[in-house]
Amino acid sequence: MNTMKDTKTVTIVVEGTPHEWPKNSEITYTQVVALEFPDFAQHPETTYSIKYTKGHGNKPEGVLVAGGSVKVKEGMIFNVSSTGQS
Repeated sequence: MNTMKDTKTVTIVVEGTPHEWPKNSEITYTQVVALEFPDFAQHPETTYSIKYTKGHGNKPEGVLVAGGSVKVKEGMIFNVSSTGQS
């Protein structure tokens, strides 16, 4: 039996890689970076630039800053790039 039937997800794309994320939820700067760079927590000195597209109608594109979050949407695209050391 499907135990995930109550957990609906959407597919978001981080640097070309699809990821499932809970529907009607937000994703934080740290969570997006960790999807692209799993060892992110071990390198807090590195900062990243996150741009997103295909977001919700009131803000379909933008920049996700450290400490920020954005509501996810099916097909939302995130581009993550290292900006070096802080």
